[in-house]
Amino acid sequence: MGQSSSRSRPRSSKHAVISPLPSDSAEPVGIMSDTDDVISGSDYTSNLPDECLACIFQLLSSGDRKCSSIVCRRWLRIEGQSRHRLSLNAKSELTSVIPKLFSRFDSVTKLALKCDRRSVSIGDDALILISMKCRNLTRLKLRACRAITDDGMAAFARNCNSLRKFSCGFCSFGAKGMNALLDNCEFLEELSVKRLSGVTDGVGAEPIGPGKAAGALKVICLKDLHNGQCFGPLIIGSNNLRSLKLFRCSADWDSLLVVIAYRVTGLVELHLEKLQVSDLGLSVISNCVNLEILHLVKIPECTNAGLMAVAENCKLIRKLHIDGWKTNRISDDGLIAVATHCPNLQELVLIGVNPTRLSLEKLATHCQNLERLALCGSDTVGDAEISCIAAKCIALKKLCIKSCPVSDHGMEALAGGCPNLVKVKFKKCKGVTSEGADWLRASRGSLAVNLDAMAPEIQDGSARELEASDIGIPQTDDQTRGINSWRPMSFKVRLGLLKGRGLVASTLRRWSSFGGSSRNNLERS
Repeated sequence: MGQSSSRSRPRSSKHAVISPLPSDSAEPVGIMSDTDDVISGSDYTSNLPDECLACIFQLLSSGDRKCSSIVCRRWLRIEGQSRHRLSLNAKSELTSVIPKLFSRFDSVTKLALKCDRRSVSIGDDALILISMKCRNLTRLKLRACRAITDDGMAAFARNCNSLRKFSCGFCSFGAKGMNALLDNCEFLEELSVKRLSGVTDGVGAEPIGPGKAAGALKVICLKDLHNGQCFGPLIIGSNNLRSLKLFRCSADWDSLLVVIAYRVTGLVELHLEKLQVSDLGLSVISNCVNLEILHLVKIPECTNAGLMAVAENCKLIRKLHIDGWKTNRISDDGLIAVATHCPNLQELVLIGVNPTRLSLEKLATHCQNLERLALCGSDTVGDAEISCIAAKCIALKKLCIKSCPVSDHGMEALAGGCPNLVKVKFKKCKGVTSEGADWLRASRGSLAVNLDAMAPEIQDGSARELEASDIGIPQTDDQTRGINSWRPMSFKVRLGLLKGRGLVASTLRRWSSFGGSSRNNLERS
């Protein structure tokens, strides 16, 4: 039983010892040939079409794909041709292997080039060579590639004019390189720029305009720029812009926001963080009547008056995040205006803001679709306010309370309120005990109760202090979706793929067990 000689016979050593390939080959050392597969035994994948095997590879993790690619030459070829995403260490040493690398990975459309900021990065020659090998690139991310200049960017843009998403951070090229990109890539939809040191300001500064990408640009994200207003013509000229994110960019933005609000009326999403913006800037934003997502983070000059102006005109707001930085300039009056004029509100995050029962009751009464609520670093949110939320917020599904004077009595109110509540998290609330959390779990078996009572006391009511996972709020900056996220998918899809990956990976490991001795010789691509 199970003693068939055709399957149990050990392989001859002459087939187990793999000689290295010639040095000019693009294949990893120690790879088995297709002839070896036939001699060693049955190849159960020989009847699978290349397209089917490519789909299987795409369900694997990066490490499993590398291991699978050394099984035989066919798998190596298919794995390389089916890899559309590639992330490379962009040190200067990469230049010499670019021809061989992209001869194997000849179908790459999404490329990330990241260099250690203490190392010397690739320069113009390498970027131009990559652009000649990957003319079908649609997404490019550059990180700390300081040796790339305006000339390199201009040549790249001419060769890869089908680019749709571009992100750069800690780079040194300037306005000419950025303008060349925008003039050549007419299909560019998303642009993210962080700490671009080559862009100068002052009298002789070269403005950055939308170029041929004016009609295609939908998302612009600017971070940590002391000369961010050089991008003003770009923002104003992007006729179909839907999402604008400005983080920590110096200078007065009120005057530019006035022009943006009147020229870019289709804005749906607006993020403002640590900017010099006053109520004047907020009041003109109210002209963007299609606005659905608004983040106001650490903008101390904004008060109730500015928020009221936005609420009265932007009645489609679904998500509102406010980090008041404990300035107490936004309070009940502004929140009551939001409750009165924004009935579609689904998600509300208040950090360093002090709402009372008065505004919370209005929000619960008028915003019947409110599903996600986070209150962080508020001195006025206590047991009475939690009881109000429990009694009034019928649609609420996820609740996060952080660094607020809440006790176990407030938790008790949740036992019989918020009938749709599925998750609640209390974090850094000194009055909430583990016994109270256990009681709430026992009272509502279907409710997920998370308690973090032992963490150190909050020092700053920052938006970054509040993790999006606390209440299941998806992050909306470029870290998790949009510009830098190249695989947007739902949680159910991700879960299904993870299950599939485990099954496929284990199957391929059994198929490729005879190639295990060659894994140590795999060249990193």
